[in-house]
Amino acid sequence: MQFLLEKLGNPHENIKTVHIGGTNGKGSTVTYLRNILQESGYSVGTFTSPYFERFNERISINGEPVTDEDLTLLVEKIKPIAESMEHSDWGTPSEFEVITAMSFYYFAKMQPVDLVLYEVGLGGRLDSTNVITPMVSVITSIGLDHMQFLGSRLEDIAFEKAGIIKRSVPVISGVHQKEAAEVISKRALEMNSDLFELGEDFSVERKALLERGERFHYTSPVQNETYELSMLGAHQINNAAIAIKVIELLSEKHKIASTHIKVGLKKASWPGRMEALSYNPGIYIDGAHNPEGVQALVKTIKDRFINNRVTVLFSALHDKELKPMVTQLEEAVEAIGFTTFDFPRVASVEDLYELSSHPNKRKVHQWRDYLTEKIQGMKEKDVLLITGSLYFLSEVKPYLVDQLENNK
Repeated sequence: MQFLLEKLGNPHENIKTVHIGGTNGKGSTVTYLRNILQESGYSVGTFTSPYFERFNERISINGEPVTDEDLTLLVEKIKPIAESMEHSDWGTPSEFEVITAMSFYYFAKMQPVDLVLYEVGLGGRLDSTNVITPMVSVITSIGLDHMQFLGSRLEDIAFEKAGIIKRSVPVISGVHQKEAAEVISKRALEMNSDLFELGEDFSVERKALLERGERFHYTSPVQNETYELSMLGAHQINNAAIAIKVIELLSEKHKIASTHIKVGLKKASWPGRMEALSYNPGIYIDGAHNPEGVQALVKTIKDRFINNRVTVLFSALHDKELKPMVTQLEEAVEAIGFTTFDFPRVASVEDLYELSSHPNKRKVHQWRDYLTEKIQGMKEKDVLLITGSLYFLSEVKPYLVDQLENNK
């Protein structure tokens, strides 16, 4: 990665960044930050993964994905360098390394911006994005995911995530598990980095479930304010609080008014995160693809749909912690369907079905036919929730949007 960047003129050294890691909540935190900064008049780059509908989404400015033309120019710039490395001591760079390098070059040379929000791809310590020295580092949460790469204990995963903490760069943590929080605290101390922890140095209190959002109170030494979100779920309040704390630290160098925070938070949305495709009937998609994500989703279901008949359609990759995900979903829904989609690591319908002990479980071999039938038969109190892999949702969403449009 360093060799590749040297050949490009080390573009990563010429951009201001915020580095966002964590198991869950990275993308939502990025979108809160982007919207607040945009409201404040700043041009904001984002580097996120995976993409939801188009590859171009991964490299965006002010929410607009890189154009096909600029993407082609980036490939033409980097391809010969990457190919020249094949027979060198460095070896051929990975796809993610190439994409990360493309983003650095884009934001530094082709489309300069005021600030770039970099989402960690995997882990943190060894991630391709970890060559930057950001203005602020963020660890949103720690949970059991990607254990084949990061380790099977929370402490192991926290160690990898804490690898993004840079010397004397402030770090914000939303981690709540004691064993993981201690790892992050130790690393911050070693790096002489000021650590700001949710629940210790700043806090939130949920005030109301809005029909289409959340209201919460945020408290820190800097402010004492009530905010509203359009995104659903108690976990989104935590993500928003982390974003506000980042803004407080950035405000020491960049002027950001409280009104911009309010408007930015309210405007923020992120595809596939408890996203409502229809309110009547209630049809939602949510990319809960690990146990912590499902736990947050189940809480949202219990908070919001206690008087509804909730049906879930679930599909996930086979290398995830499937049993706890299925078990958690079962306790909150009236019916559950298991399906598959065209992807290399996808779990089979049969394997998912066998994990379930729900009395109203179903094998769904053709999810398109199932959804069409389900939508047409939905009644007033019915809620349909499609969840699991984000790769699955990226196929489901355009299909559902077309179906709902045709049913008008």
